[in-house]
Amino acid sequence: MVLSTSAGGLVSSRMMSIVQQDGIFYFQTDKTMRKYHQIMENHNVALCMDNIQIEGVAEEMGKPLDHKIFSKLFSQQHKGSFDAYSSLENERVFEVRPVFVQRWLYIGTVPYIERFYVEEKRYIKEKYNGE
Repeated sequence: MVLSTSAGGLVSSRMMSIVQQDGIFYFQTDKTMRKYHQIMENHNVALCMDNIQIEGVAEEMGKPLDHKIFSKLFSQQHKGSFDAYSSLENERVFEVRPVFVQRWLYIGTVPYIERFYVEEKRYIKEKYNGE
């Protein structure tokens, strides 16, 4: 997925190895990385994959090997990255709790936009007409 972060008026995005369980997304990064510092300043992040956009709040959860859910999922789905980075001293796990999800949906050739307001538990599907 693409992770976007921002701080001090600057936005940056990068591809990330991400895992998900029970609607919560997890990733790891080094404390010296730009994304880490941006998240520490501004916990609002966005994730994107295909035609799905997810806005959420990121929270540091500690070291990867101390987080059992993350370690299990990440080692299964991204073994190379898990083996290479998860035991490093500066690595930290973040969880992202979604607050808003949007995706484009096509029924036949007709475009719709689906919006999920997670905290409000509200869902809207609207036909896109370009107006």
